[in-house]
Amino acid sequence: MTETKKHCGYVAIVGRPNVGKSTLLNHILGQKLCITSRKPQTTRHTLLGIKTEENLQMIFVDTPGIHTNQERAINRVMNRSAASVISDVDVVIFVVDRFEWSEADEYVAKYLGNNSTPVIVAVNKVDMVEDKSALLPHLQFLASKVDAAALVPLSALRKTNLDELETKIKAYIPEADYIFPEDQITDRSERFLAAEIVREKITRQLGAEVPYQVTVEIEEFRAEQKITHISALILVEREGQKKIIIGTNGERIKKIGEQARADLQSLLDCKVMLRTWVKVRSGWSDDERALRSLGYMDE
Repeated sequence: MTETKKHCGYVAIVGRPNVGKSTLLNHILGQKLCITSRKPQTTRHTLLGIKTEENLQMIFVDTPGIHTNQERAINRVMNRSAASVISDVDVVIFVVDRFEWSEADEYVAKYLGNNSTPVIVAVNKVDMVEDKSALLPHLQFLASKVDAAALVPLSALRKTNLDELETKIKAYIPEADYIFPEDQITDRSERFLAAEIVREKITRQLGAEVPYQVTVEIEEFRAEQKITHISALILVEREGQKKIIIGTNGERIKKIGEQARADLQSLLDCKVMLRTWVKVRSGWSDDERALRSLGYMDE
């Protein structure tokens, strides 16, 4: 009996901030791996999500949103991170938001035009489009903007048309042995995922007040019997931001901790003791040395 040939390849998910890239990856994988919120710049690190089924392993690379504004070091680092991925993958999914086409989308399209990697345009959030007849002219418009191998209207949140997207992706995955074990779903450590979960809860809790100068550093991650002890240091740039995160009588930081602990217990499948505290480290988001020490430049 001949063994079925295996296919394995890399798929980059790119787009401007806040178009639903992380939600798309979570639903393709069938579990939450990337943090999501309605705020731009939620994703800051390149993260691999691995899906293995039958004779196929697809390695998805969720990239930070590509920014037109590169004034701060963190935005420059995130753009470098996204750009370096594009030329090293087998296919790119360019996620756009319904009928929106902004200067930022144009910027991403130019990035992609300089590469020979095939591009599939995923038109996200079509469940929110009332007049479906308007989709066809918009797809024609997108075809004039991007040299696309395919255009797929979908809803990442509602899981609509994800099968169609995966079928299009599979056509570009080369014959090759698997790179990762079949049961592995990411290249990131539990420690990294813990920091991201805490940051997600901060981003979601703070609404319009959210300071983008917030990052999370895990100072302790220790499994002891059936309990995992995690100490999370929340770094901000100004004293005022520290007060916002702590909240009146510590109510907000308590809520952030409760929500993060619930997600962590689900991720780690055990009881979690989570300790959080907030510290001011001014200027970290515009300091390449600080960004390196916080793990933003090791990719």
